[in-house]
Amino acid sequence: MMNDVYEKFLKSSEEFIFAENKPEKSDIIFVPGNGYPQMAEKAAELFKKGMADWILPSGKYSVVNGKFSGVLEKSNVYDKEYGTEWEFLRDVLMRNGVPEEMILKEDQATFTYENAIYSRQVTDREQLNIQKAILCCKTCHARRALMYYKMLYPDTKFFVVPCCVDSIDKSTWSETNEGIDEVMGEITRIIKQFSLMLKKKLIWGCRKKKNCVIMLLTKKRNICYERLTRY
Repeated sequence: MMNDVYEKFLKSSEEFIFAENKPEKSDIIFVPGNGYPQMAEKAAELFKKGMADWILPSGKYSVVNGKFSGVLEKSNVYDKEYGTEWEFLRDVLMRNGVPEEMILKEDQATFTYENAIYSRQVTDREQLNIQKAILCCKTCHARRALMYYKMLYPDTKFFVVPCCVDSIDKSTWSETNEGIDEVMGEITRIIKQFSLMLKKKLIWGCRKKKNCVIMLLTKKRNICYERLTRY
């Protein structure tokens, strides 16, 4: 019985974390900021197949590091000095055949939620109607990235095209300590971050209700004052 529960938990965990879809022709490809080239390389491959008209890499650097921590793989290929994740990802895209004018710019985000927030600001500023979008991200990061982007683009249909950059994927994650730590860490981060967001939403809702009550009381007070001064 315990083994059945354990296996169901493992299966549910990997189905939740490792989001993936077969891509369809979309309006844009999103690439959340990172120091790996594989996601941008995949985005370039999809772009050249005609799967999207625009690519929007996003990222300044990690809020934890406070600076761009450098190229994490293929540094012999992508060997420039990069100040931001966006500069790095743009270089990867251009070296893989994406015209510079088809690459949108977002270089302020320092964590995943900001990637989504600032990307939405960019597409709104460019007056792009994003009905379908492809999201190229790290395998273990897929669910969290999708949840954030979906929050900012609630009416958009997303297709997640993840890349395995650290040997941790849906079929192998539970076989190594690193894989277990990575997946369980993602689940923990999702719970913590979305708990904070729900609490902020609750506080904001209370503030809105409080403001409505204050406005109503003020309006009533003004009406009473008007009646008193009229006579």
